[in-house]
Amino acid sequence: MKVGEAIAEILKREGVDVIFGYPVNHILESAASAGIRPIIVRQERVGLHMADALSRLTSGRKIGVFAMQHGPGSENSFGGVAQAYSESVPILVLPMGYARRLAHIDPNFNSVASMRSVTKSAEPVVSATEIPNIFRRAFSRLRNGRGGPALVEIPIDLFAEEMPEPWAYEPVIATRCGPDVADVCKAAAALVEAKSLVIYAGQGIHYARAWDSLKKLAELLGAPVATSLQGKSSFPEDHPLALGAGGNAFPRAVPHFLAKADWIFGVGCSFTETAFGIAMPTGKKFIHATLDPNHLNKDVRAEIGLVGDAQLTLDALCAEVERLIQKPRPWPVSEEIAQVRKAWLDEWMPRLTSSEIPFSPYRVLSDLQRTVDVANTIITHDAGSPRDQLAPFWVAKRPLTYIGWGKTTQLGYGLGLAMGAKLACPEKLCINVWGDAAIGFTGMDFETAVRERIPILSILLNNFSMAMEIPIMPVSTEKYRATDISGDYAAMARAFGGYGERVTDPAQIVPAIRRGIEQTQKGVPALLEFITCKEIAVSKQYHGGH
Repeated sequence: MKVGEAIAEILKREGVDVIFGYPVNHILESAASAGIRPIIVRQERVGLHMADALSRLTSGRKIGVFAMQHGPGSENSFGGVAQAYSESVPILVLPMGYARRLAHIDPNFNSVASMRSVTKSAEPVVSATEIPNIFRRAFSRLRNGRGGPALVEIPIDLFAEEMPEPWAYEPVIATRCGPDVADVCKAAAALVEAKSLVIYAGQGIHYARAWDSLKKLAELLGAPVATSLQGKSSFPEDHPLALGAGGNAFPRAVPHFLAKADWIFGVGCSFTETAFGIAMPTGKKFIHATLDPNHLNKDVRAEIGLVGDAQLTLDALCAEVERLIQKPRPWPVSEEIAQVRKAWLDEWMPRLTSSEIPFSPYRVLSDLQRTVDVANTIITHDAGSPRDQLAPFWVAKRPLTYIGWGKTTQLGYGLGLAMGAKLACPEKLCINVWGDAAIGFTGMDFETAVRERIPILSILLNNFSMAMEIPIMPVSTEKYRATDISGDYAAMARAFGGYGERVTDPAQIVPAIRRGIEQTQKGVPALLEFITCKEIAVSKQYHGGH
């Protein structure tokens, strides 16, 4: 058995049935021979995004795998690996490497050395005998603790070698840990005694599949729940206690209740300070429940820290809270939540229902939400305006139906996420919302969706400009039109063999969406290009307009 065959067998034993990549990497052929479906992309970053979504949508139970060529393929992949690292997504990254005698010769790109800062682990294979040990370590890092990419570099000359016999490999174990009982008791007492508690849930809820426990704790305490952008859909946003997600833009209820809180209980989150997440107010007391102890006191001071799996943490807290309060509390705060939400939506209704031409992007996305079956749809945004226009208003009703991201915001991320989501959940309608800037980065991979029979619905908001940058670059825009961009992207989709439609009439927004959905049901990827105005207003006013 050759080395490539042995690695493919290890992947199969770990439950891998699809591998994303770009040749030449001999693992792709070995995987195909072993019955693992290779999906070849047009550029490496998109393949990593697809692997990213596969891991996310299975809560890390299935690991997305990406393989790329040594040298330029690995160089092109850096951004996708860095994005997954910032988002704490477990992905197995398998770069081919230069022959061992050349691996450390300048200027050859060494993936292990170069990507160590954006991976949980990075290790080269230097001997065929060590392959089971190296992959055991990589998968152990992927299946345990906080997520992140694990990289194994396989030198090209190693593929010619035979795997020494006998060799053995068993799938790695996945473990969970829970918080200290004494800390649970302190945290539960603080939660019960809080006068104005807010629960802030992150994506750790998704990976722990702790959705029901989060809901139970909120309902026991009658406490409002906000989520991070990554944690969006971890709590049903049509629930009376739901505030929405706190990204760069957010529903007004999120800052309103954070500002009023005396205690903020963060669970499954890092509280990382980022321009693309709502800032935590000062002068509050924090309980921080996280899987990674390095997150404690990183960005906010924790009065109480709970280190462990979000499911185990929440179950322990629910048990102790039930002991302390005997019966669930009423939810008087729900009336205030509804009032704040109504006032906020009333202010935005002119944009959400506008019949102006070019369209308001808010009208397009509002009509999209009214047309699809939200509970059976998985949607993701892209960087910039599409994120800020979609996330505050989209009401996620079921877990893992919204892929939120934003620790770093690479344009074009959403297309690969939607394709990976469709592979993970073929029964759902999978949508990416992007703009004409993002499609310039990864739009060629719409052809991948066509070729690989991945019928996603792609919603493109085209305003022929980088609208957010116009106020920042007024001289560049006026003198050189530096913020102008253009393209007929519906025609591009048709040229690739997909369905493409450009929409300019408000009366056709909903019919076009229905036509696009119908195409996806036939197995055809659809791109709907809506011509929109240069909208830059976003929902990020705090209560009182601050």
